[in-house]
Amino acid sequence: MLGSAGLAGALASGTLTGRAATATVASPARANRRIPYGACVNFAPLQNESEYRIAIETYCQQLTPEGGLFWDYLRPARGQFNFDFPDKVLAFADTNEMTMRGHTLVWYGAMPDWTKEIASAAEAERELTNHIEKVVSRYRGKIKTWHVVNEPIDDAKGSVAGLRPSVWLTQLGPKYIDMAFRLAHRADPSAELVLNEYDIECVGEAFTARREALLTLIRDLLARGVPLHGIGLQGHIRGQYEIDEDALSRFVSEIRSLGLSVHVTELDVIDKDLPGTITVRDVIVAARAHDFLHAIFAVARPSVIATWGITDRYTWVPTWFKRTDGLINRPLPLDEFYRPKPLWSVIDYFCQKAV
Repeated sequence: MLGSAGLAGALASGTLTGRAATATVASPARANRRIPYGACVNFAPLQNESEYRIAIETYCQQLTPEGGLFWDYLRPARGQFNFDFPDKVLAFADTNEMTMRGHTLVWYGAMPDWTKEIASAAEAERELTNHIEKVVSRYRGKIKTWHVVNEPIDDAKGSVAGLRPSVWLTQLGPKYIDMAFRLAHRADPSAELVLNEYDIECVGEAFTARREALLTLIRDLLARGVPLHGIGLQGHIRGQYEIDEDALSRFVSEIRSLGLSVHVTELDVIDKDLPGTITVRDVIVAARAHDFLHAIFAVARPSVIATWGITDRYTWVPTWFKRTDGLINRPLPLDEFYRPKPLWSVIDYFCQKAV
């Protein structure tokens, strides 16, 4: 198994090369063993840019509509549902023999202004129930994996059981998580239901605390019989930190011991504080992703490896982590001109691995 140093050498020598997923699958049997690679898709270029569509068709086996299932997009007004974006992504996925992942049913962020008016537990329960029942039922049998609750752990370990403040926590307390999973399960009993979280992979006290808080939440949910089936490890890797491989492997091992599946859901490497030289930066980005995936694969074979976007041309990273040297962020597998980078070689390598 390649370590970080070995990976850097392999990338420099060309031992690992950027190749499309379709080019590395030699037979139907091998294709069936391959872990699907997925990406979230941006609505505008999916509609308007042929290069973008070709990249998605070439590399992806699974899609997630970027923001298309967020409350502020789906529910611009209390009595309105707007399904045009997720419906079009699903149609594109079906046409290209891909699957679509549901992200997300409950999140503290991307909430429409009208939800600030929710002022009681009864009203919060009514709105949450209506939303989950309508959305999951619409895609019953079509979306087979849902990120039911996204980012419930507070960065500061919060005032209520380490949970992040939200309208749902304020009005319903911690039981909102149980409620969301039970509602989703009732709407589609065959769907795989996932809890999705970030910042659990690196070295440092903050990451250790988040791992512990997340494991506590997972154990509590399972003890109460909540229909939780999998854990999503977002993998928004902070490039300036090393991956805590031993701790991450132990964390994933614990998840598997609880009978839960493991998903890599939003992989990218935040390169704000990495060197400016592109060749150096790209190798560090690839090495961080390698160490992250290596730690997971040491104990489990994830159900998917998905990135939050596919090209540096369209990425959320500069919105929050723009480089101060004026250079473009390079967090994703393809550069701004849709050319595969060392990060793609790492992802492709792990997608082909069998455990």
